[in-house]
Amino acid sequence: MPVPKVLVLTGDAAESLEVMYPYQRLKEEGYEVHIAAPSKKKLHFVVHDFEPGYDTYTEKPGYSWDADIAFADVNPSEYAALVIPGGRAPEYIRNDSACQKIVRHFFENQKPVAQLCHAGLVLAACGVLKGRRTAAYPALESDIKAAGAEFVNSEAVVDGTMVSARAWPDHPAWMREFVRILKQKAPVRELETAA
Repeated sequence: MPVPKVLVLTGDAAESLEVMYPYQRLKEEGYEVHIAAPSKKKLHFVVHDFEPGYDTYTEKPGYSWDADIAFADVNPSEYAALVIPGGRAPEYIRNDSACQKIVRHFFENQKPVAQLCHAGLVLAACGVLKGRRTAAYPALESDIKAAGAEFVNSEAVVDGTMVSARAWPDHPAWMREFVRILKQKAPVRELETAA
């Protein structure tokens, strides 16, 4: 039985922690994880942090990481689940028709989706938030409501097979809920060990 695959949709200026934490956490659970972006290239992530005197977060250069596959080359039926990190990447990947096709596949087939921070912008552009409950970065509350969803200011919100959170400080609760759902929907077969 093949190892279930999880797809991460992202791009340049994604929040470093919001890409790398789920990437490594899901690999730790035994899943095969692929990062998809507008093109197959080296991506440049950023670090968002908070500093005294600023009304919003600051942005600094973060890690670089290779995208495994371009959105246009993704066959979403090959993947058991989807992760959409935040940062600034959602602002522009939401306009990519191949990205939208991928997102709609996961919602239409009720596959597990983990999204946080600014990822709600992608889901809103795809028209899949209407009637749902979701967390997001608090500054997106009006965007979430405009998309027809209920904004919930909480560290992990479960709505069917979708798990959302506000930002990287919510990682433990967010991934705990997502991994729980993922194990139910697409379990990784335990390796048989010799007695």
